Amino acid sequence: MSAVVEETRPYGRAPSTGGAATARHVAVVGAGLAGLAAALSLEREGWRVTLVERSRLLGGKATSFQLGDVEMDSGQHAILGCYSSFLEFVEELGMRGDLRIQERFDVLMLTETGRARLRALRLPAPLHLALPFLRFRALGLRSRLQVARALLAAKRPRGGEEGETFAAWLRRHGQGQQAQRVFWEPFLVPALNAPFDRVSAAAGLMVVRTALLGNRDAARIGYVTVPLARFAERAAERCDEVLLRTPVTGLHVEGGELRGLLMGGAEIGVDAAVLAVPPERLVRMTGVETLGVPDLETFTTQPIVDVHLWYGAPHALDNLDFAAMTGSPVQWIFAKGPGYLCCSLSSADDLISLPEERLVALADSELRCRLPELSQATLLRGVAVRDPEATFVPAPGLRRPGPATAIANAVLAGCWTDTGWPATMEGAVRSGRAAARTLVATLPQQERSAGPGPGPTRITQVEGGGGS
Repeated sequence: MSAVVEETRPYGRAPSTGGAATARHVAVVGAGLAGLAAALSLEREGWRVTLVERSRLLGGKATSFQLGDVEMDSGQHAILGCYSSFLEFVEELGMRGDLRIQERFDVLMLTETGRARLRALRLPAPLHLALPFLRFRALGLRSRLQVARALLAAKRPRGGEEGETFAAWLRRHGQGQQAQRVFWEPFLVPALNAPFDRVSAAAGLMVVRTALLGNRDAARIGYVTVPLARFAERAAERCDEVLLRTPVTGLHVEGGELRGLLMGGAEIGVDAAVLAVPPERLVRMTGVETLGVPDLETFTTQPIVDVHLWYGAPHALDNLDFAAMTGSPVQWIFAKGPGYLCCSLSSADDLISLPEERLVALADSELRCRLPELSQATLLRGVAVRDPEATFVPAPGLRRPGPATAIANAVLAGCWTDTGWPATMEGAVRSGRAAARTLVATLPQQERSAGPGPGPTRITQVEGGGGS
């Protein structure tokens, strides 16, 4: 590690000093939502928390970066009303006012033939969506009946769902091309970020049962109204120390116990660690075999592309909040500001390598076909943001580990662990909380010593870091 830049911010609290008994020191590796949720949980329990992140940015997959005069999110993240753990996380940060969530499920669908709306009624579930679906004109009567029969079948879990693909499940339940293109794909492809023939039926049906067949508020859609990095920054304020641009390269294990984390030529001694990093990064750490976590190499990933477009018609889309698009590589669009739209292209295997100008032209063309308001609008600017390894694929038969490892004082976190959820912000927060609970239950806690009281969080950046 080379030159160190230390930045002290006027918030948070300083590590305790003095006193015979000191709080346990935990290093949380990875400052994505999973790591941040674990850090907050352990801080509440009185642990001394050092947050270690290889990037210069906080937030992992849910972060923001500056591009010229615009701060852009790394990806367009939607929120659902059933994201109970994520919403609690935001409440704990005091940032609930920075989320916008519908009062009830209401989606504008931009189809190849026009516009349709699917809006929940103020009735108990499942009538709140069942009755509007009967009048959903984007689907023909035959397709509506196909979907209705499949939803009824989805309410009754049966064995074998982990080993079957969701594509096979849809075929087995008679879902035709129109039903898949207009109903299943707009809602399930973004949630799973993979083609239906690569994901398990269990993963697809989990989304259906939780969001579409859950309680009346479960499917409500929302999004953040500030740059995503604000949430990560607020959470990091609760830590005792934050190390940015600090890649962890290995684990120091002696006698079956984690003693420290290796960072190039340096080491940080710890009482425990939360490893909140993806499987492919975990595999590259030396000493990871001591964790006894099987099948890390079996995880695969899928890309996501977001295309940001700015039009010279700031008021043409005043009535647009967000919309789903059917039969298009652009699944969803979100209005981010006057004349500013973000297009989300999930499961983007065939698009990720295209030049930026082609991605911008593709998204612009798709929008103009569905939004007459843009017919005379000039495209002022376009930016494509790619994430080649955006999410793991919940493939049939995939074994997702829990938080515990063979080393009692080292636990795993990340949306790829066994949360029961696909790769979502909800799954990430749940995994971080589960990792923290596991440590607290396993290791007897010592009291935090009486220190000098609230003080600054020390944030250290290691110039030239950022490796794996």
